[in-house]
Amino acid sequence: MNRALLLAAVFACLPAAAAAQQRPLVTEDPETIGAGRILLETGLDYGRGVEYPYSGLTGQLLRVPLIGVSIGISSIAEIQFDGGLYNRLAITERDPNAPLAHLVTATGDSTSSVEDLVVATKVRILGETPGRPAVGVRFATKLPNASNESGIGLDTTDFTASLLFGKTVRSVRTVVNGGFGILGDPVVGNRQSDVITYGASLARALTQAAELVGEVNGRFDTRGDEPDRPSTTRGAVRLGARYTIGGWRGDAALVVGLTGRDPGIGVAAGFTYVFNAFQIP
Repeated sequence: MNRALLLAAVFACLPAAAAAQQRPLVTEDPETIGAGRILLETGLDYGRGVEYPYSGLTGQLLRVPLIGVSIGISSIAEIQFDGGLYNRLAITERDPNAPLAHLVTATGDSTSSVEDLVVATKVRILGETPGRPAVGVRFATKLPNASNESGIGLDTTDFTASLLFGKTVRSVRTVVNGGFGILGDPVVGNRQSDVITYGASLARALTQAAELVGEVNGRFDTRGDEPDRPSTTRGAVRLGARYTIGGWRGDAALVVGLTGRDPGIGVAAGFTYVFNAFQIP
């Protein structure tokens, strides 16, 4: 409750960023990067008190480098690839009664794995006008690259679909996402978790180069906790800044988790580069 009130207070203090949202935000803007353009991004994040309820591990999580590639296949559509090469969890607690604790092979005070790869398609359906926000859709599939033996992955495939809305008023860009997800169950193969996904972000331009950004983003599990099926509800607040020079943009953010299984507090930082790569016939 206190974190939600803090988020509301911070957003209320942001005055009145016109470009599509990028790092460090994860709420998706309906605007695409443009035909024949490629967006490359890399960065890292670090969180304290991250919990993995299926494996029973809790600790401090470092993810580096996080890598994203978006390819503009038309003026209204893009394909996205997001993943990472190295996730390291410094283990502070173990729950031997967790559903998949018996599969974890890490016996020391740390474990590591790659990041799951997410492949997505985003399409802008309606462009923004003075009286209407831009509207888009995004469909994404998470592939099971991270292993459950590491305690970090689940070896499941997930699917999400979202509606995206974005509107710029003066120097403030507001973006709202809403949708659903179907998450694979790592314990019972023919069972799934159904979640409602959400996101809301603000980006306020201070100058032509500098922006303040903030968001709340997460998902709500419609079934909650069960004896062999921990809840998949997640959420986080991000507050940060971006600075753009030419095709380059640097970013940094503070991350505060909204549930006991999210990082108590964390940080994120990275770079983005956008360039014209090819001609669309």
